[in-house]
Amino acid sequence: MTPERHSLTGTGDPLLEPPPGCPAHGLGPGGLRRLHEADDLDELYQRLREEHGPVAPALLHDDVPMWVVLGHAENLHMVSTPAQFCRDSRIWTPLNEGMVKPDHPLMPHIAWQPICSHAEGDEHKRLRGAVTGAMSTIDFRELRRHIKRYTQRLVNRFCEEGRADLISQFAEHLPMGVMCHLLGMPDEFNDRMVEAARDTLKGTETAITSHAYVMDALGRLTAARRARPENDIAGHLVTHPAGLTDDEVREHLRVVLLAAYEATVNLIGNVLRVVLTDPGFRAQLSGGQMTVPEAVEQSLWDEPPFSTVLAYFAKQDTELGGQRIRAGDGLLLGIAPGNVDPRIRPDLSAGMQGNRSHLAFGGGPHECPGQDIGRAIADAGIDALLMRLPDVRLDCDEDELRWRSSIASRHLVELPVRFEPKAQQEVTQQPSHAPVPQQRADWHVGIPQPEPSAPPAPSLPPEPVSVAAARPQPVAGPESPRPRGAWQRFLLWWRGY
Repeated sequence: MTPERHSLTGTGDPLLEPPPGCPAHGLGPGGLRRLHEADDLDELYQRLREEHGPVAPALLHDDVPMWVVLGHAENLHMVSTPAQFCRDSRIWTPLNEGMVKPDHPLMPHIAWQPICSHAEGDEHKRLRGAVTGAMSTIDFRELRRHIKRYTQRLVNRFCEEGRADLISQFAEHLPMGVMCHLLGMPDEFNDRMVEAARDTLKGTETAITSHAYVMDALGRLTAARRARPENDIAGHLVTHPAGLTDDEVREHLRVVLLAAYEATVNLIGNVLRVVLTDPGFRAQLSGGQMTVPEAVEQSLWDEPPFSTVLAYFAKQDTELGGQRIRAGDGLLLGIAPGNVDPRIRPDLSAGMQGNRSHLAFGGGPHECPGQDIGRAIADAGIDALLMRLPDVRLDCDEDELRWRSSIASRHLVELPVRFEPKAQQEVTQQPSHAPVPQQRADWHVGIPQPEPSAPPAPSLPPEPVSVAAARPQPVAGPESPRPRGAWQRFLLWWRGY
């Protein structure tokens, strides 16, 4: 006999497996839809909204039941009511009933960890206070200078070639370079660190080795800051009055590094794709009707870096969006579907400039503490890139672009572009597509400017000029200039006259 499953709909009815060969595509026990089998999650979320309202039942891998919160208001209520919902998966009924195996594909996202994003109460205040305290020391004016310099370095790698992939050569490198600097390990930033972070997040066969590489770097950083604190995030975590252990410091550095990296890579890629494929959007940006920060904010509405967050858990029996939620039920924070809730966005084509009420960074006690860092990297990085490459254009048909999708996020795989080859620029210079201006002549107030000499006749070679003749000669008579002052005489002596 087929075993009964936990009833997600709260009716008490058992969820029976469909008979073998059932033609219902993407449907699991009880007729619930499997999220991981959907070809188009946005379309599935819309269908769930029509069938169930702002909160809908669905299935994860291995037919594990989970609520999907689709409404904007319902998502905000869930994340802002810690008395009813928390991030502690240890109370999750399917996990306690053995339905979620240790090798479940989503366990890395759901498994409880001793970090601030999973803690509650006083422990949450202690850990979260250390993280926000460390981030509050960031000088954003200096941060933007570093972002522009990293952008200059990255663009210098490919600017002379006239073509590039803005995902693998730009979007995946800029956030890592900036985050390594902020955490206090700029020397660790290299292609290997970028590859290790990317591999860790993809969950490939080598993900464990890549994760170990990242953790080794963070462990060495923690030990170094424990011995000698410095003015960076790692140093402030070590010295914070909350008294974090080395393990707690290292774990929170990992969360900050990987979460900021993943979110910002997706954000940069999404904004650049729209700039390159939507002429109206680019015209607004180029014409001054929209700033780069406003373009970034629009992208956070339309294509948030994380489409869902796994997961929140009900601490008690409650009601949400007209659904009966039982203690121990799991709920997905539906960022992408919440951002297109027709109750707050009846016209999706309307611009959202000036409106930051999207769900891209969550909300409530667990709202993303590094959201301003992500915004700064995207704002300054994209602006600097477009200053260097104003003629950049897509090097393929738009329908050839490919994504790698999961329940949690949607990644643009490549973004090939072309542009007129550009010369490299000094890293410390302000990004610009124009040639570097010629340095001003060595001239000071009080010294007569030399008269511009006429160019020699084409048919006659210039006559040689001796060094003595090049020096200023005294002029007698009524046309003589007034005597030079001491400072002028010193300058002439300094120049060898």
